Amino acid sequence: MACFIVPATEAIVTTIVKKTADSNEKEVKIPFTRKLKWLNNMLWGGSALLAFEHIWHGEVTPWFPFLTAAQSSSETAAMLHEMATRGVAMAVLVTLVWLGMVAVTGAREKKEQKVIADNNDAEA
Repeated sequence: MACFIVPATEAIVTTIVKKTADSNEKEVKIPFTRKLKWLNNMLWGGSALLAFEHIWHGEVTPWFPFLTAAQSSSETAAMLHEMATRGVAMAVLVTLVWLGMVAVTGAREKKEQKVIADNNDAEA
């Protein structure tokens, strides 16, 4: 019903954090803001795909109240439960995948820095 709202909200927050951190970053490695952009892209893309799917199935309408589940209190309760369970689970899963990507990237960066340092030591 509205599970896409949770990852979309997280995407809004990470977009704001990225914009704020962009101006302060001066790293030699892959900047954190670029890594945060990966998360943004994953969240925005997933949210857009989920929103499209919900529009396709008629669960989101272009007229008020926009979410068909918001028409009655029992349907609203089901929608909020879905957001709290499936929406949060999807947002957490995407974030965990991103953390894995950041960890792998960090390990590769450390390995490359060690190789560069070893090469510099060998040349000296």
